[in-house]
Amino acid sequence: MTEGAGIRDGDLPDDLTAAEAGMWQAFRNGTVYDLSSGDTVVDDPHGGHPWGPERTVRARIVCWLLLDGPPALAGRVSSLKLTGVQISGTLDLAGGTVVPYLEMKGCRFEREILLPEARFTTARFVDCSVPRLEAARVHTEGDLHLPRCRFHNGVRLTDAHIGTDLLMNQAIVYRDRSGRSIAADGMTVGQDLQAELLESHGELSLRSATIGVSLSLRGARLTNPYTRLALNAPQLTVERTLYLTPAGVGASMLSGATPARGTRIQRFECQGGVRLDDGRFGDAVDLERARFTFTDDQELSLRRVQAPELRFLGEKPQRGKVVLSGARVGNLVDRASAWPGPGNLHMGGFVYENLVPHGPFPLAERLEWVAAATAEYNPEPYERLAAVLRTGGEDEDAREVLLAKQRRRRESLPLAAKLWGYVQDWTVAYGYRPGRAAVWMAVLWAAGTLAFAHASHPPVKRGEHPEWNPALFALDLLLPVIDLGQVGFWQLRGGWQWLAAAMILLGWILATTVAAGATRLLRRG
Repeated sequence: MTEGAGIRDGDLPDDLTAAEAGMWQAFRNGTVYDLSSGDTVVDDPHGGHPWGPERTVRARIVCWLLLDGPPALAGRVSSLKLTGVQISGTLDLAGGTVVPYLEMKGCRFEREILLPEARFTTARFVDCSVPRLEAARVHTEGDLHLPRCRFHNGVRLTDAHIGTDLLMNQAIVYRDRSGRSIAADGMTVGQDLQAELLESHGELSLRSATIGVSLSLRGARLTNPYTRLALNAPQLTVERTLYLTPAGVGASMLSGATPARGTRIQRFECQGGVRLDDGRFGDAVDLERARFTFTDDQELSLRRVQAPELRFLGEKPQRGKVVLSGARVGNLVDRASAWPGPGNLHMGGFVYENLVPHGPFPLAERLEWVAAATAEYNPEPYERLAAVLRTGGEDEDAREVLLAKQRRRRESLPLAAKLWGYVQDWTVAYGYRPGRAAVWMAVLWAAGTLAFAHASHPPVKRGEHPEWNPALFALDLLLPVIDLGQVGFWQLRGGWQWLAAAMILLGWILATTVAAGATRLLRRG
């Protein structure tokens, strides 16, 4: 019988093998077609045990069933459900519309799967061995499932449209000729993209992808020793949360649930650079216990990221950089041990509204955190930290931060200005500790009173002077603007004249400092 003849009536074509004939009947019946032997070693699609013709069907027949298959038996819904089957040849459904439900479990493909611009309701490939999946611009109304599959030459999902969920949990993907393991630039997923415990050997590319709910890479291991990036996802949009967090291993549990006590944990690990520049996240970016292994020229780049919350709670990278330049987050949830050291942290233009430290994070360490982000003096990180502390009611800590800013600025000044800065710091702490200025004022007043008690002080005009009072005279010198009626009536000569001039100068400096400090206090500075 020629292909197509009798198909309308459901007749079997003449040239089908026994395995294909069984598949044909199972398709019409809507039942699972299982050719597995029951031996787990033999049935492993990723193992080396050969599967003979009794377990092999041609890809051309599979395509025939999916694109123009026979009608279902009465009271049945036709579907292709294969288990333990080997597909020979290239499964080419490019540009086709597949109406039947498709599910393949534990299957072995000899050649690549071609799905560019194909349309599906739901397609499931579970624990299959696939040389390569080529599915650019594929469209599914429902899910695309690829869990536990192994792809030996990469997956391409560029500009794909997945109606609900994309599942790649525990998949293992090796790079293609271009160095990418998964190329999914411009992909749209209606709900969740779950790639928990994924192994990616190459660049995972999600440039300009859009995820309708959450993107979970819990427990994933991304490795790319070939190029700079292991995760390349600039302009990524995730409506809720990006999870780069641990996952439970070997436990039957719902995705994203907290692992039960005693469950072995596998953290998210990445060997290679991460680029999330210009990403938009509706809820959070979660880096709980994430481990990053970089070379000196690789980085965790979060430039211009926007998210209500950044949970920076991973391990401190030993090499490479963390870049938050231009990022904007609401809550910065972090711990002191997660941040890299000086020279490896960049936060120019990083805006955060609240600090939520996990564990002890004293102000001294927070100042070291800011200093680590500013190899050269930059006032912005200090001012941002001070503003956040002030908003949280920590006025004294905010003043300490601004004082640290002045001290850091001093190191960048010329020698003369630097010396003057040290004087300001030692005397009045740049005005951020006005009480110290008042103490200095009192000390100078007492010293001046004691000194002028022994000074020669002939009157300017006899008979037109008040009674000599060294305490009032010293106070009159120290207090600018206020006239206590002492200075203009007495003549001082020699060293006493120089002492009076010095007290006037110091009085101006200290009084100005006290006024500035009082202004900062009134303004919650």
